[in-house]
Amino acid sequence: MGRLRILIADDHAMICAGLQKLLEPQHDVVGCVSDGRALLKMATELKPDVVLLDVGMPLLNGLDAGRELKRLIPDIKLIFLTMNPDSDLATEAFRIGASAYLLKNSQAAELLKAIHDAVRGISYVTPQIRLAMEEIFIRDPQALRRPKHLTDRQREVLQMLAEGRPMKEIAEVLQIKHRTVRFHKARIMEELAIETNSELVQYAIKHGMISAA
Repeated sequence: MGRLRILIADDHAMICAGLQKLLEPQHDVVGCVSDGRALLKMATELKPDVVLLDVGMPLLNGLDAGRELKRLIPDIKLIFLTMNPDSDLATEAFRIGASAYLLKNSQAAELLKAIHDAVRGISYVTPQIRLAMEEIFIRDPQALRRPKHLTDRQREVLQMLAEGRPMKEIAEVLQIKHRTVRFHKARIMEELAIETNSELVQYAIKHGMISAA
């Protein structure tokens, strides 16, 4: 397999340091980033073979960042490493093109196996949620093909609104006008049939855009 170039994306510095220590005897860790937007920037610059990423990250969550990465660099391998055992989120990860989905309490050997499988074109799901995912596909064989209800830009706005960021800051980050943010918020709430900011936050938590903590 040879030494792989691996980029880590996690908003906890200790997690990044631990993963780097685990991986560097066999592979090259080219960087660690703490939010989804930094991940997109560094990945497009460094072109790693593998990205280890969390689902919940600031500014742009791992699912939306991963979706954009697969569009920009189709051959990149995405391995989700998260605390979230939600099988629906795991299903969404594979829908966007993930190679593996593991939990942070997995053994080190499991992560190394997932990386090895990913570069060989084999998908890996941690046994802790594999059964639940299989039940999803039994109920709905088209689960991986279900279309998104929100556009990518709407999901970006939704996440930052749910993080409590003011519209002015969102407009600056996304480089759009303030009124455009208001327009997106209105369309999001209409599309999701929600009426309050608290409902918007609960939707973002449920779909892995932000953490409940």
